[in-house]
Amino acid sequence: MAELAPRRLVLITGASAGIGAAFARAYAARGFDLALVARRRDRLETLASRLAHEHGVDAFAIAADLSIDEAHKPILEAVEARGRHVDGLVNNAGFGIPRYFNDAPWREQRDFLMTMAVAPCALAHAVIPGMIQRRWGRIINVASIAGFAPGVAANTLYPGVKGLMIRFSQALDAEYRVEGLKITAVCPGTTRTDFAAEAGYQHLADRYPSPFAQTADQVAGIAIKANEAGKVVVIPGWHNRIAVAVMRLLPEPLVRSAINAGAAKYRLKD
Repeated sequence: MAELAPRRLVLITGASAGIGAAFARAYAARGFDLALVARRRDRLETLASRLAHEHGVDAFAIAADLSIDEAHKPILEAVEARGRHVDGLVNNAGFGIPRYFNDAPWREQRDFLMTMAVAPCALAHAVIPGMIQRRWGRIINVASIAGFAPGVAANTLYPGVKGLMIRFSQALDAEYRVEGLKITAVCPGTTRTDFAAEAGYQHLADRYPSPFAQTADQVAGIAIKANEAGKVVVIPGWHNRIAVAVMRLLPEPLVRSAINAGAAKYRLKD
């Protein structure tokens, strides 16, 4: 009897909570094996064990800090040590710095760039050759509607990095769609996750709750469906699509003024 081919494996960064964990649940339900990456091994292992039990997939944890130099190498070595390769990549890990640029130490700003720009590009660069060889690959970069916004006060680097993930996804699609790869940038708006708590401004988010916040599971489900359909940029939720359309249509000074006023409510002050 012929041996069955192994299931395809999706590597998800920032998988211990929020949107990353939602991607893990969604892909496990679709029968994919999982390599779950984050700093908190205990949470990863708990999630991996539960998904393996519920869906009969192979799920394993890789504890890693994406802010360090060449962070992608030990992650991929851990995958290879299990005799596996990456068929799908979800670049989700990230955090916010809701302060003015110089109110945070450079180390923190550097870690932000390494985690949210350098590591995602490095992981994609490493796994794309194998995807091309196998003529099958999926990459989802978690961006944000902030990627369409102009720069405003606080969270100084956030719009620029999220804009990079959108343009990066578009460029990869232009280069590798013909090779059998599907690349998507998903651009959520306010999402109910631990993001605000991790960034230290949950008390401010609780003071100004969004009536249009989506769940992490909604965002992940929409992103996977869009990726399989070959969509390159997807904005979950009609309200978020309207917000992006307004940002594109109105004069930039007016948009900057409006966003600055809204963002000021969530700025942390020393």
